[in-house]
Amino acid sequence: MKIIDKINEKIEKKEPFYSFEYFPPKTPAGVTNLYTRMDRMALMEPLFCDMTWGAGGSTASMTIELCVNAQKLSGLEMLMHLTCTNMPKGSIKNALDSAKDAGIQNILALRGDPPRGQTEFKECEGGFAYAIDLVKYIREEYGDYFCIAVAGYPEGHSDAKDLDTDILHLKEKVDAGADFIVTQLFYDVQKYFDFVDKCRAVGINVPILPGIMPIQNYNGFVRMSSMCGHVPDAILQALEPIKDNDEAVKDYGVELGIQMCRDLLDHGVPGLHMYTLNLERSTRLILEGLGLTATARRELPWRPSTLAKRAGETVRPIFWANRPKSYLDRTASWDEFPNGRWGSSESPAFGDLNESYYSHTTASVQERKAMWGESPVTYADVYETFTRYVMGAVKSLPWCDTPLHLETKSIQERLAAVNRAGYLTINSQPRVNAAPSDDPMFGWGGPGGHVYQKAYVECFVSPENLKRIIEKCNKMKHVQYHAVDVNGNSYSNCGKGTTAVTWGSFPNKEILQPTIVDTDSFMAWKDEAFSLWLSMWASLYHDESAAHALIHQIRDSFFLVSIVDNNFVNGDIWDAFDLRMPDYEYTVTGYQRMKKRERIQLGTPVVVNGKKLAIFRHGARYYAMQQFCPHAGGDLALGDIEDIDNMLCITCPRHGFQFVLLSGDCLIGDAWKAEHYPVEARAALPDTPRTLFVGFPQLNCSLFYEEDF
Repeated sequence: MKIIDKINEKIEKKEPFYSFEYFPPKTPAGVTNLYTRMDRMALMEPLFCDMTWGAGGSTASMTIELCVNAQKLSGLEMLMHLTCTNMPKGSIKNALDSAKDAGIQNILALRGDPPRGQTEFKECEGGFAYAIDLVKYIREEYGDYFCIAVAGYPEGHSDAKDLDTDILHLKEKVDAGADFIVTQLFYDVQKYFDFVDKCRAVGINVPILPGIMPIQNYNGFVRMSSMCGHVPDAILQALEPIKDNDEAVKDYGVELGIQMCRDLLDHGVPGLHMYTLNLERSTRLILEGLGLTATARRELPWRPSTLAKRAGETVRPIFWANRPKSYLDRTASWDEFPNGRWGSSESPAFGDLNESYYSHTTASVQERKAMWGESPVTYADVYETFTRYVMGAVKSLPWCDTPLHLETKSIQERLAAVNRAGYLTINSQPRVNAAPSDDPMFGWGGPGGHVYQKAYVECFVSPENLKRIIEKCNKMKHVQYHAVDVNGNSYSNCGKGTTAVTWGSFPNKEILQPTIVDTDSFMAWKDEAFSLWLSMWASLYHDESAAHALIHQIRDSFFLVSIVDNNFVNGDIWDAFDLRMPDYEYTVTGYQRMKKRERIQLGTPVVVNGKKLAIFRHGARYYAMQQFCPHAGGDLALGDIEDIDNMLCITCPRHGFQFVLLSGDCLIGDAWKAEHYPVEARAALPDTPRTLFVGFPQLNCSLFYEEDF
């Protein structure tokens, strides 16, 4: 898609946007790391990203490759730089043809810097002297296919006679066919405003995006600021006393970036172009400080490809949710993609997985051993690895090359429990009933809608655990399962139809069903899923080792099972698992049935089996906590219950102890230790007292102690 169309749509809706710039790394390891970082930053939903072109065309092939992969497999709309330096007309045509063949529709046309070792730009034989020549050539040869961006210089180009003359040259580029302008970096916001005013005065009416470069370190700032001209004295004075403290400089860079960007947005700038320098932290913190990432909406539950041939794709099987690049790779040869509904079994077959950066983990052998075990020898060792992944202590598994989805936090403890018991989960989603489409955890699609999900769990299980699942599921009216082993032996209680597991209702639109489960896709996925045990995990160990034999044994004997709970209103998919396992320590201390007509007054103490509890609700479930502080030796006041950032906390007024409850699970810790023991880490803190809490699914109260955090 053309970026100018996206920009104009955002301007019409008055929705601010942002974009990111990257540059090609010099080493294969750097390229791998950049792919990972781009994937992670893609979750911030940038409108587009651009990739630079090395001085003298030194990174031409890598720039094209990075743009193609990012657009094809990461769902990023790419703006490819193209310069005149050392580029005869034939080379430029080859680059543009390659971009067009790959579905890239956006070019940033630049004159470019002199080749390394030269101080002046010299037109190469058979090439172009200026960016305007490149703009004209693109329009003459390719018509309207490409969206063309050009560079603007708020204080004038270094080779220009003066700013006014430079702006006239910029107008010539726009008149020749440029669609929008991206400015050079600057630190004086007023210079940008003056530049835009001068551009409008001479008839330049295309969008002009400000280029923002967060300050990362003092020496880099001095070097880069020499390119942009004036730096306000206030910035120089703020940096002087901290210039030798890199962390302080970065923090100031974030603070300055927020201040500059807020000023720009307040003055009506439609969007921000962030020069990331291939770094994430400062850019993320600036956008979070502006509140822009909180309003970024996912178009679909999964990230769509930006390739033109996949533009209408709106449905995918859930099985590749954690390996989206594999799905894109295996369906790359399809001529048509599902739109509105999943096709029949006569649809094109899934292709074989190709070898590439994108079909394998980016982690090295040593990194994978550190995550998955130097030498696992028991099932429990493997179970612990899966548990550590769902708790966030391990960043990837062979089947999960994406970060944990935000919604996973709502079922994190349940997932940990089933993994410890040998139900090795590789995919899951909680049930969702009519969540607003702008919900920060579950939302997707346009404004004003509601989204729904059926609970889903996919896991590897032993034959013994599969028997338990089948026995449980056969007693559960709304639950369907499909299990298969590496040899294709299959057990199922569902037919060969397609089941939507995610859907959304939006104003003036048909119901969207972007995620489905179907038998044929599951069987295609199972071959890939079983192969990863060997190609990604067993291959880490010597062929004769116990670890190698263990992973082989699991792959050869375990089943892959897909479970869907069709009751998205009040179903409980976890009933399909036997959670009362030896390694899940709890003690049932009481049971009480509540009258259906009895309303639970939140914040009112309830006595259950002689224990006074505070009742609260989190999401669609009710919970209770014992109102007793063993340190203060007395009850906590009901007024001390707070809702802080979606976490319910009860604070001991005497000692500052916090009881933090997240999605029905309880952590206890000193407030001052919060940064050392984040909630996500589920760290066991010193002197942690036992905590009594109670769940009320369907108004039945199961009271128990949980001692392992």
